[in-house]
Amino acid sequence: MYNIIRKKRDGFELSREEITKFVKEYTDGKICDYQASALLMAICIKGMTARETSDLTTAMANSGDTVDLSGLGSLSADKHSTGGVGDKTSLIVLPIAAALGCKVAKMSGRGLGHTGGTVDKLESIPGYETAISPEKLIEQTKKVGIALASQSGNLTPADKKIYALRDVTGTVESIPLIASSIMSKKIASGAQNIVLDVKVGSGAFMKSIDDARDLANAMVEIGKASGRNVRAILTNMDIPLGNAVGNSLEVIEAIEILKGNGDKNLLDICCVLAANMASMAVGFDEEKALSLAYESVENGSALLKFREWIEAQGGDGRIVDNYSLLGKASVEKEIKSEISGYITKMDAEKIGNICVDLGGGRKTKEDKIDHTAGIILVKKTGDKVEKGEVIARVYTNKEDVVIKAAEDFLNAIEIADKKPEMQKLIYEVVK
Repeated sequence: MYNIIRKKRDGFELSREEITKFVKEYTDGKICDYQASALLMAICIKGMTARETSDLTTAMANSGDTVDLSGLGSLSADKHSTGGVGDKTSLIVLPIAAALGCKVAKMSGRGLGHTGGTVDKLESIPGYETAISPEKLIEQTKKVGIALASQSGNLTPADKKIYALRDVTGTVESIPLIASSIMSKKIASGAQNIVLDVKVGSGAFMKSIDDARDLANAMVEIGKASGRNVRAILTNMDIPLGNAVGNSLEVIEAIEILKGNGDKNLLDICCVLAANMASMAVGFDEEKALSLAYESVENGSALLKFREWIEAQGGDGRIVDNYSLLGKASVEKEIKSEISGYITKMDAEKIGNICVDLGGGRKTKEDKIDHTAGIILVKKTGDKVEKGEVIARVYTNKEDVVIKAAEDFLNAIEIADKKPEMQKLIYEVVK
């Protein structure tokens, strides 16, 4: 291990055998944390070649259980987001993709920090069972077209261990390490067709287009090397997605989108993601796939898939018609603008952290989530506001945090006299 660390420190390429040795022996506890930290820091500083990154991904994907989706044939599809604020896209994209013929077996994580987790959102639905066996995952996907479960305990154990170390050693910001972490889980999860939603902006991990593009290219290349079809869509995360931030609030918004209501920008992004999944898995040309995605919302077939999926995993399907079943926070506070003008900027990361303070997220993995806590954005970037007009509402069961939450929210937005230029929703597609 000493020689491997020195080799990477001096900028040389590691062999497949050296990378595999590191991953296996660190996972097995034969390599100590301080040596693994030294190698991760050397990778962070010196980088990795495409071949090294691919070998690291393969070693991590093979470090534990894998899911065999070969029984789903070429229709198996998956979607991954690099994390954002108000990102309820999976709740919308999966039913649309399933309505178009995709078979989506997905394993998702929980939220940590300012970004929310899909599993947390689904657990706000009474009865929804996130811990299901691989056999149930595959059986339900065949029958319904969708199954979404929490990550298996032994899926990519190397990634869990390496990520925990990166989180405390200042080695998170490395494109080869981020790419291999994401793609090892996607490859172990078994889907043939993978769409990656790479978020860019203040509420995302990647703050610049260039960094997001580098990450997207790295992940697409890893996918190709593993025999998977992969596309990465670079999407805007300077502004929270949709109008809801917080678990049950986002479930309600997702249902509203599937009913044809709500934020058009959110619908547009979801239809593009689902269309790319259907284009690869089912074989539609891209224009037809996009048209069919919108049609599935208009004719109600995507909403039916959502209800069928929730009920198949033990959830109460009545939530589609009765949002009160999701519960409601005991404290609601309106946030009013202190001046007139146009909202020119929203700091999505700060807004995500406000949601955490309200109880809607975790600061540590042990924190318990209040599924009813969150924020409704009444106004967003580009909207005109008048002094005294309501721009947001916060919901919580912790009365002592609402005043600070309102102050923090006003500090997270900028208002000026001139209307800002409209931002792009989707920057580019990497294939």
